[in-house]
Order: sequence, then structure tokens, then C-alpha cells
Amino acid sequence: MSMKIGRNDPCWCGSGRKYKACHQRFDDRIQMVAATGRPVPNHEIIKNAEQIEKIKESCKVNIAILDYLEENIHEGMSTAEIDKIVYEMTTDMGGIPAPLNYQGYPYSVCTSLNDQVCHGFPSEKVVLKSGDIMNVDCSTILDGYFSDSSRMFCIGEIGEEKERLVRVTKECVEIGLREVKPWGFLGDMGQAVHDHAFANGYTVVREIGGHGVGLEFHEDPWVSYNSRRGEEMLLVPGMIFTIEPMVNMGGVEIYTDPANDWEVYTKDHKPSAQWEIMVLVTEDGNEVLCY
Repeated sequence: MSMKIGRNDPCWCGSGRKYKACHQRFDDRIQMVAATGRPVPNHEIIKNAEQIEKIKESCKVNIAILDYLEENIHEGMSTAEIDKIVYEMTTDMGGIPAPLNYQGYPYSVCTSLNDQVCHGFPSEKVVLKSGDIMNVDCSTILDGYFSDSSRMFCIGEIGEEKERLVRVTKECVEIGLREVKPWGFLGDMGQAVHDHAFANGYTVVREIGGHGVGLEFHEDPWVSYNSRRGEEMLLVPGMIFTIEPMVNMGGVEIYTDPANDWEVYTKDHKPSAQWEIMVLVTEDGNEVLCY
């Protein structure tokens, strides 16, 4: 946790109230869990009411872009066109595409087709055709606040196997979301996601997971979907993170394209699917901020 605060000092959350009347009991409860050796959040990743409202404004931009794409993606469209749409819509709405130039990433969005697990590069050469499934991962900075979500798009007739993969992956997110509760643990959600995927014959990528988000693009905690109930970080009100399991039709092994060190594929080249939502832990459950 952060430095010691006196009972009569202003609370660290910025409410203006005295610490003893605001977050002291909250912090005491966190410290009780920390004493058991389990990971707990620090103050830096717990958002206050003002920050949450500004993060929600960023989320509105992200949702609007994905809604537009949902209505307009079609067979014969290149993934470079999607990148152009995301850039123009984001900037027109006063935002900045968070992926653009992030650690050298050269595009405004990630477009991952079929056996691409994530970080797919938009390209004029990649033209959507019937049978493709694609994840579009969109992230926005608005007035310094970050949002992040992704959706699957099915082009034309994708067949029963791909349809089932896309559907079950979305179910994984929904089932995981039910386990996001204050004073529970990230592992509660992670195991629920993992169990549903494996019950349907799929595997869940181990090396890449979700993350905290809001004040930065990627914050603590790192979010695994191969975790166990009662483990991983304690969930407390004010935490915001993504649920975004990458579910493979085949084996769990993946590799990164050595030509660009970004695009990730399934090793067996079987399809992978991913849905991503951004979740706030509330006093009585959770709120989906971005989808």
C-alpha cells in the first residue's frame, strides 16, 4: 500500500474527507488480506469517482467506433480500411488511437484474422473474405484517459466450427464477468473462463492476458485466464481491468512473427477468438465500461 496516512488527514482518494471517515476501513480490510501473503492493489490502481467518469468518456469513443465497424465491415474490405476508419473516427471525436506508436506499434488498431491470436497488422493486402473471423481490438485515449475493448466479426458464411468458437469465447467473458465481485479474487474470474473454454474442448492462451487500464494503457494487475479460484489479486471497488481471453480451437501453443515481433499466431494454425471488455469493480458487483 501507499505511505501511512493519519486518521485526520485528507483521504488519498481525493474526496476531501478525513481518512478515518473515508477509506481507512477499506485500507484496513486490504491489509488483512495482504497479511495472508496474497497480492493486493495499491492506491495507484484504484480509481476515484472523477477518474472513473473521465474514463467512461473515453469508453464512449471506443464503443462508438466498434459499433460503426459492426455495421460496416464487409467482405472485400481490406484491414487497412479498418485502420483508416479507426484513426479518422477517433481523431474526429477528439481522441488519440492508443495503439498508434505504442512501443513501436505502427497502426491505430489491431486486426487479427483466423489463426492470428492478437496484434494483427492492418494491411491493404489483407482483404476480408467469406469464412474469415476477425478480432478488432480498439483502444482510445481521450483527454489523457484510456479505454480498451475488442469484438469478433464474422465475414459471410464461417461454418459451424468457427461459429461455435466465437460463441463460446464470448460466453467465457460473460461467465468470467459474473465472478467479478468486490473482495473476491482475480482467480475466481480466471478459473471460470478457463473451465468453460476447456469444457468445450478449447485451450486458453497462457502468455498473453488482460490488464489494468484507465490512467495508462496497461497497468497492474496482469490478468490470467489460467488461474485458480481464491488466487491472484484481491478485487476491490475502484479497480478497472480487462477480461479478454484468447481462446484457441486447437492447442495452446503460440508464436510471434519474427519479421515484425508483433503479430501472434497459433502454432498449429487453427483459429483463435477473443472478445474484450473493460470492467469496473463496484461496491456491490461490477460495471462494464467498454465492450
